[in-house]
Amino acid sequence: MLPLGIYKHYKGHEYRLIGIAKHSESLEEMAVYEDVSDSSKKWVRPLAMFNEEIEFNGKRIKRFTLIENN
Repeated sequence: MLPLGIYKHYKGHEYRLIGIAKHSESLEEMAVYEDVSDSSKKWVRPLAMFNEEIEFNGKRIKRFTLIENN
């Protein structure tokens, strides 16, 4: 399981991972996170996607990188 905390998106914005939920139909684990600068903006994406590596500028990098543990 990923630690809760603040993550930096590869494009530079920061988000707080606030929990892991399960999709009600598929039971897929979902990352629940909010914008650090505006906590009213909540987001959900598949946990596997939140934690995956992507190719950016010809390099393999994490989509989200933990920068502060809760």
